[in-house]
Amino acid sequence: MGLGLGALLKAGGLAGTDYDSIVSINIFIALLCSCIVIGHLLEGNRWVNESITALVMGLITGGVILLVTNGTNSRILVFSEDLFFIYLLPPIIFNAGFQVKKKQFFRNFMTIILFGAVGTLISFVIITLGAMGLFKKLDVGPLELGDYLAIGAIFSATDSVCTLQVLNQDETPLLYSLVFGEGVVNDATSVVLFNAIENLDIGHFDALVLLNFIGKFLYLFFTSTILGVAAGLFSAFIIKKLCFARHSTDREVAIMMLMAYLSYMLSVLLDLSGILTVFFCGIVMSHYTWHNVTESSRITTKHSFATLSFIAEIFLFLYVGMDALDIEKWRLASSSPKKPIALSAIILGLVMVGRAAFVFPLSFLSNLSKKEARPKISFRQQIIIWWAGLMRGAVSIALAYNKFTASGHTAVRVNAIMITSTVIVVLFSTMVFGLLTKPLLSLLIPPRPGLTMSSQLSSQSILDPLLGSLLGSDFDVGQTTPQYNLQYILTAPTRSVHRLWRKFDDRFMRPVFGGRGFVPFVPGSPVERSAPESHLGTVTEAENS
Repeated sequence: MGLGLGALLKAGGLAGTDYDSIVSINIFIALLCSCIVIGHLLEGNRWVNESITALVMGLITGGVILLVTNGTNSRILVFSEDLFFIYLLPPIIFNAGFQVKKKQFFRNFMTIILFGAVGTLISFVIITLGAMGLFKKLDVGPLELGDYLAIGAIFSATDSVCTLQVLNQDETPLLYSLVFGEGVVNDATSVVLFNAIENLDIGHFDALVLLNFIGKFLYLFFTSTILGVAAGLFSAFIIKKLCFARHSTDREVAIMMLMAYLSYMLSVLLDLSGILTVFFCGIVMSHYTWHNVTESSRITTKHSFATLSFIAEIFLFLYVGMDALDIEKWRLASSSPKKPIALSAIILGLVMVGRAAFVFPLSFLSNLSKKEARPKISFRQQIIIWWAGLMRGAVSIALAYNKFTASGHTAVRVNAIMITSTVIVVLFSTMVFGLLTKPLLSLLIPPRPGLTMSSQLSSQSILDPLLGSLLGSDFDVGQTTPQYNLQYILTAPTRSVHRLWRKFDDRFMRPVFGGRGFVPFVPGSPVERSAPESHLGTVTEAENS
């Protein structure tokens, strides 16, 4: 299902011939470089990140192209949902799972699942019902039940990039973990929900169809997760047994990249959720596979995955900025932009209401379930979590194109209205809400006086961003392990459940699949070329405690 270069470039405008196509690619790459440079220069104040920079650059570039082509074109490349889902989304989601601090993620796992899965379903219901009641008053066009359900799934997908860029995961680990984890699970849930809706028999909707829909959703959710875990374990077993590093470090890096991408494509082939699969594949790879390779391979893989994800995100926002000025869709949508703007305002209102409908009640339930010693979600943190989920991004754009377009464009008025409205929502939420994120965080969570930029920089070595989330991602040690039974597991604090998993992991999983402190010494193996002996001794001691 891969797309050739010729399929991604469209004749007309700046890409009429092969030479023009090469020129277009050069321009787009130059724009990517410009976004990175400008984003870096603006990083000091943390007001504008690369996503907002790319959107603005895309708008400016789109306006220039409109002038050059006399209003006939505003884009260099033609967007394709296949391009997004097959080539751009996998590195973004995999890197999210690969970089996640597992200790914080799984310590708050139930709260993250509440927000990311249950909360997304609540938001989906509110947006769907609100759209059914309000869209008809605007005379949008002939929308069916399946369209309204798809709209609910499309605008339930959040994009918390701006908030994560400002949050300090060392200063506010609970808040960062909740925003990050909920964002990933939310994207996966939205896509699974959207796919289940596309396969739903709307014409014969009854209780049996609803039960079938719920069953399909749960099947996709859990099967996709299991596939990702299996792919990650398989890659760890292969590298541990074959010791690729004795021959070539390149083989280690290659097998990790290819296995991650294979897990995603296999999930797509089986009509599962590729997002969930590649996310949990990334978590498992960071827990087992990453520790089975040499230190040079570790640094290479971390940089490679992060770089691919970074470029994919900039690419997407840059294109969205250019696509916002596509005159063809605006002409089809309406002779006046009032209708798409009014529709976008309604959608933003429903998003805010749907977000509030689950963040505050579910936070209350989460706080009730926590013991006194566990940090609870304060009201100010709840406001930040609510705010972080108001922004919409690439997933919403891709799902909207998937539902309301064919081959990147549409000739149906109602579809054009929905696409233009989605673009407005993404632009407004990312730029306006994104710019207000910094002052909101400063107001609600003022930075600690002793935490200066210099102290942050001095406390981090060059390997901290690469090794910190992985070497420091296991569970707490050093306390007496109690006797476990079913009643204890159900009533025990989350930290004790982590220790139970750790005990199982050390006894059964790591001896087979490797991992930190469990890699056998073989001449030329990862242990021999890994970190200094004193460092390994500390890690092994921690693992065996």
